[in-house]
Amino acid sequence: MAGLRKIHWATFFILMIFFIIWYGTYKKSSLAETPNILFIAVDDLRPELPCYGASDIRAPNIERLASNGILFERAYAQMAVCNPSRISLLSGLRPDSTKIYDNTTHLRETQPDIVTLPQWFKNHGYHSVGIGKIFHGMLNDTLSWSEPWWIPFNFQENRGYVLEVNKAIAKMNQGRGEAFEHADTSDASYPDGMIAARAIQKLSELKDKQPFFLAVGFHKPHLPFAAPQSYWDLYNREEIELSGLLQPPLGAPEFAATNWGELRAYHGIPKNGPVSDTMARKLIHGYRASISFMDAQLGKVLEQLRLLGLEKNTIIVLWGDHGWKLGEYGAWCKHTNYELDTRTVLMFSVPGMQEEGVSSNALVELIDVYPTLVDLAGLKDPDHLQGRSLVPLIKDPTANGSSIVTSQYPRGQLMGYSYRTQKYRLILWKDMDQNIVAREMYDHDTDPLETKNIAEIPGNGVIVEEIINLLK
Repeated sequence: MAGLRKIHWATFFILMIFFIIWYGTYKKSSLAETPNILFIAVDDLRPELPCYGASDIRAPNIERLASNGILFERAYAQMAVCNPSRISLLSGLRPDSTKIYDNTTHLRETQPDIVTLPQWFKNHGYHSVGIGKIFHGMLNDTLSWSEPWWIPFNFQENRGYVLEVNKAIAKMNQGRGEAFEHADTSDASYPDGMIAARAIQKLSELKDKQPFFLAVGFHKPHLPFAAPQSYWDLYNREEIELSGLLQPPLGAPEFAATNWGELRAYHGIPKNGPVSDTMARKLIHGYRASISFMDAQLGKVLEQLRLLGLEKNTIIVLWGDHGWKLGEYGAWCKHTNYELDTRTVLMFSVPGMQEEGVSSNALVELIDVYPTLVDLAGLKDPDHLQGRSLVPLIKDPTANGSSIVTSQYPRGQLMGYSYRTQKYRLILWKDMDQNIVAREMYDHDTDPLETKNIAEIPGNGVIVEEIINLLK
């Protein structure tokens, strides 16, 4: 009997040891299945990058990120202006639901009780941190963060110039000096360099505060195109080709175009009429240099993530808030319902993806980012979301996306609603009573640059109705 008791106890202790080992392994794997989120916002970044087919742009770190994940070829912003676009993504609501159509209205003025994307993660045990431009400009949402949002300076008062001449002009011109700057200085002298340095520091701290939601908002390539000289040196201005598309779409209502007042507010830009070819090349040069500068800062953050061993357990999403015109239609900036302004950059890198370095040609929207991240993290969806999860496309990039995606942009008392399908873009301009006052339609199979409005061509009314029926 004594021998049996010894065997019993020996078996019991062996089983206990196996249980402790199994439980420890289980706990570790459970923690590993709770992913961190690295949420990267880029301002005014149009999809003109190597991974989107633009071989003359130098952005190796965005390229590397795309090679480790999935790139969405046709992602669209809800409105081609910063605040409404960002609020839609961060709230999960379309502009007509947020009631935000400008760059000055705060989210909580119209949606005091909405739970934002970072707030949802914070409410579910994540340490939520915001660095740089996440909400627009100096607008912020304290409910979204576990600690105070960090920004290197007041964007509204100082656009981040380094050169004294631009600082002096900006002081007299509502913060705007020249539209470009190339100082012989370090990356850390400019805001995006400071933002990257802060993100690197914060990642070291967050290693012990997992899971985390780290939002890093880079300001470039937003105006002014200010970057260290070394990034301007990457490009030869004489090789820059200007757009031959110098007029708004033929047959479009006059109010549909923009006078690009954002750029005209900068010193040295004409208040009316076109810029010279020389100025146009310098602006494009500055835009490209700004992309390369931002890309280098992104690379530093991604490298820190790798060095800390966090890469294998961190979902990364990079998105641009809308597109940008570089002289097309004889215009600059965003602020229209056209493809150039509404189409933007979107990519995800997810640990354990079955395929990496893939792209999807499905129609998707920035409003889909919120439900996608919630889905990837295994959290419950909040009830208010108006987008849809892109996880099925991440699993199978050849799957179908939405049949139609929507953007909108106001012009005075009119609202233009833009509906993008696989083949067409339909824009309906409505008055305050929802009466249609003008229509635009563009066939992307035959007219990808949207140069001719075909909405009023006899027989095309049937196509217009078919597109409208997709919304029902």
